[in-house]
Formats: sequence, C-alpha cells, structure tokens
Amino acid sequence: MPSDCIPFRDTNYFSSLICDYLDEKAELQPFYNRFPKLENFKDQIEEKKQSFSDENRKILVSALANQYKSVTISEATQENVELLKTKNTFTVVTGHQLNLFTGPLYFLYKIISTINLTKVLKEKHPENNFVPVYWMATEDHDFDEINYFNLFGKKIQWNRKNGGAVGRFDTKGLDKVLEVFSSEIGLGRNAEQLKLLFKEAYLEHSNLTEATRYLANRLFGAYGLVIIDGDDADLKQLFVPYVEKELVEQVSYAKVLPKTKELELQGYKVQVNPREINLFYLAEGLRERIIENEGKYFVNETDISWSKSEILKELSEFPERFSPNVMMRPLYQEVILPNLCYIGGGGELAYWFELKDYFEAVQIPFPMLLLRNSTLIQTEKQAEKIEKLNVSDTELFLKQHELINRKVRRISNININFDPQRKHLKKQFEEMYTLAEQTDVTFYNAVKAQEVKQLKGLDALEKRLLKAQKRKLSDHVKRLTTMQNELFPNQSLQERNTNFSELYLEYGEDLIPMLLKYLDALKGQFLVLKK
Repeated sequence: MPSDCIPFRDTNYFSSLICDYLDEKAELQPFYNRFPKLENFKDQIEEKKQSFSDENRKILVSALANQYKSVTISEATQENVELLKTKNTFTVVTGHQLNLFTGPLYFLYKIISTINLTKVLKEKHPENNFVPVYWMATEDHDFDEINYFNLFGKKIQWNRKNGGAVGRFDTKGLDKVLEVFSSEIGLGRNAEQLKLLFKEAYLEHSNLTEATRYLANRLFGAYGLVIIDGDDADLKQLFVPYVEKELVEQVSYAKVLPKTKELELQGYKVQVNPREINLFYLAEGLRERIIENEGKYFVNETDISWSKSEILKELSEFPERFSPNVMMRPLYQEVILPNLCYIGGGGELAYWFELKDYFEAVQIPFPMLLLRNSTLIQTEKQAEKIEKLNVSDTELFLKQHELINRKVRRISNININFDPQRKHLKKQFEEMYTLAEQTDVTFYNAVKAQEVKQLKGLDALEKRLLKAQKRKLSDHVKRLTTMQNELFPNQSLQERNTNFSELYLEYGEDLIPMLLKYLDALKGQFLVLKK
C-alpha cells in the first residue's frame, strides 16, 4: 500500500504550539517531562515504577475485573488485565468521549497509536510489559458533542433528553438511529456487518458505557486493548486525597494559572483555563460544578450546599460523587494507572502542557505526551483520479481557492503571472521618481499615487484573467474540487469528520489490520495512505 508522509506543519491544520512541540522547541521544555522518543522511555519507566504502589495495582485490577464481568473479552485483553498485577507492567493511555458509533475516524487512530506504541516498547524493553488502555470519558456531560456521527455527508443523530454523565444514559431511542443508519449504509457483506455491530452494541446493552465498551472491545479486543471506566467507586477512593486537597487548598488553580500565563506570553493560545475548584458533583441526571464561597461549598444551579466539614464527610463516604473536570482528570488517570505516556490530539496535548507544575506539586510523575497518528486514506479510485489530476499529496491540504488557483496557473496555456509586467512598470516609475525629486513634494506624491493605482490595475487584470481561465477550464476545476471535498469534508480533515463505517464499506475487516500495519506511533508526521 503506497503511502506518503507530510510534516504536520506543512498541512496547515495543526497549531503552532503542537508544531513547535514536535520540533522540540527549547522554550516549550518546561511544559513537559520527557519528549516521546523511544530512548527516553527507560527513565519514565523507572520513575513510574518507584511511585506506583502495589495497593493501587491491586485495586485497579479488581475494578477492571468488575467492569468486565458482563463482557466476553479476548484472551489478549484478559492476559493484559492479569499482567497489571505485576510491578513490571505499565500502561500507555488514550482517552476519548463516548461518541456514537465511535464518531470521527480519529477515535480509531488514537487507539491504534496506543496499541502500536506498546508493541514497540515491548521490543525495546522485553523485561517489562506494556498494556494499551482506552479511557472512556463516561463522566463527560457534553451530550451534543457525542450524539451523532457523519455518514456520506449526512448527520446521523440520536435525539434524547440531556442531563448528567453521558455514560449513565440508557440506550432508548437508538433503535431509530439504527433504522436511519441501515437505510443509508446500503447492502453487501460489509454493510451487514456494520448494522450487526451497531445493533449488538447499542440495542443489546442498557447504557452508553456498556455499549461503548462492547464496541471498542469488538474492534480492538484481539490486540489486548484494556478499556477503563473512571466512574467507579473503588477507583475514586484512590483519588480522595487529591480531591480533598483540591477542595481545601485549590492547588490546581494555584499551579495551573501561572503556566497558562507562560504559554500566553510565548504567543500560544491557551486551551483551557482553570477554575478555583476543578471538580463536578455527580448524581443521577446531574453533573454540575462545585463552587466555594466564604467557607461554604455549593453545587452550581442547585440547592445543594455544605460546610467544609460536611463536604469532606461527603467525599469520605461517597467519593464516586466527585468528578474531576478537564484540569483534574489527567491527574486522576495518572493516580490510578501505572502509566508512562498519554496519546491524544493537538487540543488535548495543549491543555496537558498547562499541568506539569500541578503534577509536581502533588508528587505524581508527569507522563510523556505523544501526538496521535493522523492519516488521510485514499481509496484506489480516489488515488487514480488524483494521479490523473496531477496533484501532489501536499497540495491536497491547501485551502480550496489556493489549490484551484495553483492548478489553473499550472495547466493554463496562458501565462497568468503578471510579475514581469509589474517589474517593468516599477522600472518605468524609477525614472519618474528621479524627476519628482527635483520638484516639490506634491508632485512626488502624485507619482507615488499613480504607481499604486497602476499596480492595483495589474492585480485586477491578473485576477480577471485567472477567473476567465477558471471558466475555460471549468471541467478540470470541478473534478479537482469534487475530489478535495471527498477527502476533506467541510474543508476539514477527513479524520475529524468521516465515520469509520464509510471506510469499512471499502476495506471491511482489513481496515484495522491495515491501519495497525502502516501507522507508526513515533513517526511524528501526517500519513497519506493509498490502496
């Protein structure tokens, strides 16, 4: 399968922060622990080995066994859960929301990056074990972000009442979604497998957590993926000391805020701003912020309140009711897992960069941060059309008007570049300026105005000529536009829009093995795959 690699910076779809991080810019080094190079994992392993207790391992394995008790899991996953009991076993983690039917393609790329990195680490450090983990964002409450997926440019949506942690939502109404999905997906063996997968995941499980666990397990269980739900009383018990510190000392705000200011001073956009208390209160149909005011604690937009002693008692008795927000969830993850590396998208890594000093303050090792794989997949037909259009893979990432203009200029039998005329015009005006210098300033300004006017006239003529050639070459422009729209839906990356089912129709059961074969977790470039 031919492929091409493009530097992330050259795609123009990734922030300067992420591109500078990949370039290991010196100014960013205070915001992370170790850069994710293979040779740096040895020290990360030693650091985590020293800090992660046997008791935490015991509770982790027990919680996972409980979470998996109603799921038929693969031998590889069962083996990895058992391996977590031993001191020489470590995890590589990615996290994602419970998007309906996985949501955009990058759900797959995150997990595949995670699986592949554990394989590489095992080869480099055979004396240790490495387990790929998918952290389900079951406590998230942004239902509007996860209640749909895109199929052939259409939005397949689950309509139901919002409220509380999405992982606890029942799956009522998803039979209607299956009907719409089935009508759109068509016929054939691969289409029937997709319909069955949706049915088994969402119609045969009672809540969104169980459905997502089943789906991810079906897709990746054979590769030993361990799926974890943080909405767990036993796991939350391990996090109690850090929650108490947050409630009483508000340490995350004190440590994260200066870090955000440092990022801003370097010209980077801050992804998330910390709150004074970075915790939610979790109950049936409710996930709302905890606020402190003059020694009293309140749950936002409710009548729930406590004194300091009362909220600490509530925490002691019901730790599962306290839910970390985006600032504290990374810490929760690192407290309960023997983790070495977090794999995420650019937006995720951006807020992790704000957290290093916070981790140091609470004495938890800061994990290595790795940008997930990104891929553009071209089918055989698409690759053939692109070759006929004589467009390079890098050019496909241009903004559409830039791509069209470049292509029209290239294939036109007329020179649409007026730079020689501009050069000639400026040379003529040089003589006028010599004359103007011998008169007064008003004449000099008149010459200058005339030069500007005539240069603008050339610009306008060049644009009109380009427009005329676009009309003349409209068939070529149309084919080029259609192709780019197929590969970049809504003028965005394929992986951020397209659902895996579209590619599954083309590749079937070969899709995931193909991605596992060609994606290199440590490559650090955008991959274009062509069949």
